[in-house]
Amino acid sequence: MTDSPRTEIIARVRRASQRNSEEEISASLERIGKAPVEAIAPDYLAELFLANVLKNGGGAGCAQNKSDAAKAVAQHLYQHHRTRKLVAGNDPRLAAMPWRDGGVLPRFGAAIEGDLASVSYAQIGVAQSGSIITWTGKANPASNNLLVENHIVLLDLEDLVADMDAAWQLINASQNNQRRHRAINVISAPSSTADIDMQLVMGAHGPRSWHVILIGAVAESTLEQARQLAGLP
Repeated sequence: MTDSPRTEIIARVRRASQRNSEEEISASLERIGKAPVEAIAPDYLAELFLANVLKNGGGAGCAQNKSDAAKAVAQHLYQHHRTRKLVAGNDPRLAAMPWRDGGVLPRFGAAIEGDLASVSYAQIGVAQSGSIITWTGKANPASNNLLVENHIVLLDLEDLVADMDAAWQLINASQNNQRRHRAINVISAPSSTADIDMQLVMGAHGPRSWHVILIGAVAESTLEQARQLAGLP
C-alpha cells in the first residue's frame, strides 16, 4: 500500500515515463497525427487576414506593387500623423522600396526616442488571427516594433498563410543549428491594456497604432469585403 493517493499518482507517472522512450513517444505522436484543418480558399485568405487585422484594432490597406505601397505609406503617415518621416530597419526589402514615389523620408536603423513612426517588413502573415511575424536582428531591430507610437507593417501576399501551424513550419524551415533567430515576434494588434480599473488604454507598452499594408495582386473589393466581414461600416 502507498502512503497517499498523491504518492501513487507520482509512482504511476514515473513508471509510465520509464516505459516510454523518446522514440516510442515520437512514434505515438506520429500515429495520432494532426487535427484536421479547414482549408481556406486562396481568394478568401487575404480577405480573412485583413478582416482580422481590423477586428484586432489595427488599420489595413492594400497595394498592387511596391510603388503603390510606398504611396500608401506616405498617405497614411500624412493623413494620421502629418509627417513624411519614419524609421526603417536594415531589411534589404525596405532599402529597395521606391520611397521617392510617395515622398517618404526614411531613416534606416533602430528607433530612438522622438521617432514618431516606424515601418517593418513582415516575414509571415497569419490569416486565422490577423497576426504578422517578424524576427529581430539588425534587419529588424526590436525597438522599431515596440518603441514608436505608430507602427506600419508591409506584408507580401505570397507570405500569407492560413494558420499558426503553417507559420511555424515556415519558421522552423528558416532556421537550423547554425542559424537561429534572436527572437520571434508575433504581433496581432496595437499595444493595449485594461489592467487599471478595466479602462482600455492604448500604447501602454508599445505602439498606439498599428497599420498593415498587404502587397500583391489583391482584388480591389477585398478591403471592402474585409471591412464587412469585420463588422465595420
